[in-house]
Amino acid sequence: MTTPTPTPPVPDPEARGLRLVAVLLVLTVVSGLIDAVSYLGLGRVFTANMTGNVVVLGFAAAGAPGFSVPYTATSLVCFLLGATAGGRVAARHVRGSRRAWTRRILAAEAVLVGGSAAVAFARPDATAAHYALIALTAFAMGLRNATVRKLGVPDLTTTVLTMTLTALASESRLGDATGHRSPRRTASALAMAAGAALGAWLVLHHGLALPLLLAAVATGGAAVVASGRE
Repeated sequence: MTTPTPTPPVPDPEARGLRLVAVLLVLTVVSGLIDAVSYLGLGRVFTANMTGNVVVLGFAAAGAPGFSVPYTATSLVCFLLGATAGGRVAARHVRGSRRAWTRRILAAEAVLVGGSAAVAFARPDATAAHYALIALTAFAMGLRNATVRKLGVPDLTTTVLTMTLTALASESRLGDATGHRSPRRTASALAMAAGAALGAWLVLHHGLALPLLLAAVATGGAAVVASGRE
C-alpha cells in the first residue's frame, strides 16, 4: 500500500511582503515629514494632524497672528473629503484582500503627495500653490487615515499620538503595569519625531519640494511591499 503524498500548504498571499506594523511605522515617519512641510512652510497649518489643526483653526478665528482661517479650513475640508473617499473604498473592499486594498490606497497617497511635490518644485512661493499643497496632502492624509482606522492595528494610527502616549504612560510599570505593546507605542512616537525632525531640517535647508518627494517615495515603497498581516 502506497502512502499518499501530502499536499503542500497553499501559500497565503496576504502574508507576502512587509508586515503592516512596519509599514504603518514608515507611514508615521511620513506624517511627520508632511506636517513639518505644512506647519513650517504653509502658514502654520497641519495637514496630517487634525487635532492640532482644529486648535490652530481656533487660534486663527480668534485673530492670533501668523495663522490663517482659509488655509486651515481648506486643510480640514480636504482631509474630511479624503476620509470620506477612504471610507467608501473600504466599504467596497471589506470582504476582499486586505493586502491589495492597502496597497491601492497607499499607491493613491503616493500619487497625491508626489503631485504636491511637483507643485512645490514648479511654484513653491505662489499662494495658489500653497492651497494646492494643502489640499493634496490633506486629502491624501484623510484617505490614509480612513484606511488605517479600518485596518485596526492597535496603537498605530500614523498621525495622532495622544492616546498612544497616554497608554504608554498609564500602562507602564509606574502605572497599572498592564502594558504589553510598549515597544510598538515607543516606536510610533519615535517615528513621528524622526519624521518631523527630518522634515523640518529639509524645509529649513532645501524648501518644500524635497521632503514632499521623499514622503511620496516612502509611501510608494510601502505600497509595493505591504502585506496584509500584522
